[in-house]
Amino acid sequence: MSARTSLHLAAEIGGPPHYDAGHYLRLARLAEGGALDYVTLGDSFARPGLDALAVLARVAPATDRIGLVPTVTTTHTEPFHVSSAVASLDWVSNGRAGWHVEVSTTEAEARLFGRRPAAAPAALWQEAGEVADVSARLWDSWEDDAEIRDTATGRFIDRDKLHYVDFTGSAFTVKGPAIVPRPPQGRPVTVIDAVGAPAKEAAARHADVIHIRATTPEQAAALRHELRTRAAAHGRDPDALRVLVALTVDLGDVESAPEPGLESGPQLAARGTYFRGGPVDLADLIAQWHRSGAADGFHLTPITPGRDLERIVNGTVALLQHRSLFRTFHPGGTLREHLGLARPASRYARAATASKEA
Repeated sequence: MSARTSLHLAAEIGGPPHYDAGHYLRLARLAEGGALDYVTLGDSFARPGLDALAVLARVAPATDRIGLVPTVTTTHTEPFHVSSAVASLDWVSNGRAGWHVEVSTTEAEARLFGRRPAAAPAALWQEAGEVADVSARLWDSWEDDAEIRDTATGRFIDRDKLHYVDFTGSAFTVKGPAIVPRPPQGRPVTVIDAVGAPAKEAAARHADVIHIRATTPEQAAALRHELRTRAAAHGRDPDALRVLVALTVDLGDVESAPEPGLESGPQLAARGTYFRGGPVDLADLIAQWHRSGAADGFHLTPITPGRDLERIVNGTVALLQHRSLFRTFHPGGTLREHLGLARPASRYARAATASKEA
């Protein structure tokens, strides 16, 4: 990766549960002011709080550019409904939606639904990959020009441009087509944390953006290379993949020094790497790792969102912008444009065109 490759930055706006959508809106607007690619909002069945996807659907019309990526759990949920909800978020945000794919692993969470017991990570991530696959197929099931909206003839849809997906997974089947027209981005951006072998395999097959954990730039570079190689083995273009280092950030004591290069930084229960220091130190680390080719960018989780996100945006990001290492405005209107990812064509439209040409 060359030093001139675009740097991508994203931030988590979750934390202790808030039941006021305005709290999340303020954080999303702050991140938008720093021209970050996207914000994530964590969620799970294991904690109280508002539904992340619903919250970001509220945030969408009150923001203009920032990408919106809620955590969506694929375990105990219906893939068809998941696909429809994420597509709806893409519509209400005018093409700024993504979804952070997650699984539910505990017996306590399984009992909330009462459908089946908890399963092993390998089975859960196989199912999550299938949900990502069928969601993409459902988003493709309407061709871009399937809507006619001809009041004179009373025709709303060209039925020849709607397609059955006829998908059979390990735990579900979906016939389709979708009930929501094709999203503005074609397919909303899929984000997966590559923590553990099963998640890593699902990410290499289906993710547009992968979050990794690493304590040195060399480790990050090796993980990035491995994921790109795996993606290529699945017939994917590795250049259409963004790999971001996930970092939990504590900027509470701006006078303290960070753990040097994170070589000795403590691990956070296998969920992320921890940085403690000042905004300038964080900017130096991001610049060093990115220039070395370690990753395409960083996903930053402020340990105290209301405090640390402001210091990230007005301190770290402002300094990176001053050094001409990060943009000062969003380059387009959609999340795919922020990430430098092309809008995919519908696989069914391609197949129909190929059939006519044959």
